[in-house]
Amino acid sequence: MPPAMILCGGQGTRLRDVTELLPKPMVPVGEQPIVWHIMKSYAAFGVSRFILCLGYKREEFIDYFLNYHARSSDITVRLGREHDITYHDRSGEENWEVTLADTGPDTMTGGRVRIASRYLHDFDEDFFLTYGDAVADIEVDKLLEFHRSNSRRLTISAVSPVGRFGELSLEGSVVRGFQEKPPGDDRSINGGFMVMDRSFISAYLPDGQDVFLEAEPMTKATAAGDVDAFRHQGFWQCMDTPREHQLLNDLWKKKQRPWTRHWGRNV
Repeated sequence: MPPAMILCGGQGTRLRDVTELLPKPMVPVGEQPIVWHIMKSYAAFGVSRFILCLGYKREEFIDYFLNYHARSSDITVRLGREHDITYHDRSGEENWEVTLADTGPDTMTGGRVRIASRYLHDFDEDFFLTYGDAVADIEVDKLLEFHRSNSRRLTISAVSPVGRFGELSLEGSVVRGFQEKPPGDDRSINGGFMVMDRSFISAYLPDGQDVFLEAEPMTKATAAGDVDAFRHQGFWQCMDTPREHQLLNDLWKKKQRPWTRHWGRNV
């Protein structure tokens, strides 16, 4: 499976009461940050390499992942010159490679992707790309299969939440345009959970230009017929506001966790 790149650098201004202390992807759902939930959903399908595009409060991610085992296990610490730590009960340990890429505090999403792409391996012809603030029960293997079956450089996931985002104009599965915040509730939006060919970067994210991925690059790619949409009919929920943060935590507490549906898969 290709790696998953997760956009984690924004300030999350709509969730300001919480993001004054934490970057939005580090805001907890249950006991773990939402970015961990996203990573678990990819890992359920065999993804083990992650590239996190960091900016705002990047030190919170560094602290979390450097101390990941200590946070998730009982530990015995032996003090003195020969400092030693024993981690107990590591059965739930994640076999992940996580690259924490500093993409700058004010860099736009397109610039973050271009900067972090240096950590792709030479054999990575494509990679997953998503935002660090939404969970879904999307079948990642089918998303990748769909992407590789067409000739377009970018595949996005079309979801249909209560409308307050930009609407996608679809012709079959081909994306023909975007419309900002349309009226009505039953419309498709870009829910993230994308697959991007590496060639998209050289074609639409040139060096020296810091742009929003969702603006000129996607607009140009759409005009060139280079964007496809994978229709996801299952669960999807972003965490953009305090109400949505509370919703996800309420679902977690009630053990009504549809985004974890695939976590027990054998891969």
